Amino acid sequence: MKPFSVKKLRSIKLWAVLFWLLIWQLGSVALGKEILLVSPLRVIVELYRLAQTGAFWQSILHSLSRIAAGFGLALAAGILLAALAARFHWVDELLKPLVSTIKSIPVASFIILVLIWFPSDRLSIVIAFLMVMPILYTSVLAGIRATDISLKEMAAVFRLSPVRMIRYIYIPQAMPFFVSGCTVALGLCWKAGIAAEVIGMPHGSIGEQLQQAKVYLATPELFAWTLVIVLVSLAFEKAVLFLIRQTADLLKKV
Repeated sequence: MKPFSVKKLRSIKLWAVLFWLLIWQLGSVALGKEILLVSPLRVIVELYRLAQTGAFWQSILHSLSRIAAGFGLALAAGILLAALAARFHWVDELLKPLVSTIKSIPVASFIILVLIWFPSDRLSIVIAFLMVMPILYTSVLAGIRATDISLKEMAAVFRLSPVRMIRYIYIPQAMPFFVSGCTVALGLCWKAGIAAEVIGMPHGSIGEQLQQAKVYLATPELFAWTLVIVLVSLAFEKAVLFLIRQTADLLKKV
């Protein structure tokens, strides 16, 4: 399943959202048990209450900083390894089994294994890295290999330096693949990072807050934190894609 994204959000109609909110409200009223299904209005009230506390913002910052760090490390590693694999065939052959294995192992298994080797407060960094790196690696590598052969021949005729080839040929050709890979990876790394926190329960994280809400049957708080996860995920994706596009536009002007 592809992660929820900003592009998908824009395609959603307001009337459809209102319809399902109404169904949610009617279901909550009909059930009459807030511990099982809380109303949308109650979730908003609970979210407002949480937002008045410093722990709420500290938890968001804690989770966001670590998941963003994992994404950043995966971004650097994915681009570097893809460049090496495109240049040296043996690197591609060496990485294929590793990338395929990482893609096939369930996130829960990775979380449990990583907990053996790393402290819980670094768990989301490692999990975000492991989920994102293979996606960005394969996307960037596919973009490099899709470079028009005529452009390479032209670069050879005009004797472009490797730096100029990367700047004027490979980056523009690989950019659509890179952006597409980032769009998929951003939502996945956020969801995987939060799942890791729920299991590892690092102190002061969103995952810890979710687990505590579940243990104490605080359903309104559980729904409120789930809404926070969705909103922060969308904001994180939008911010990163904006920075990527701004960087790409800047490179075109240099």
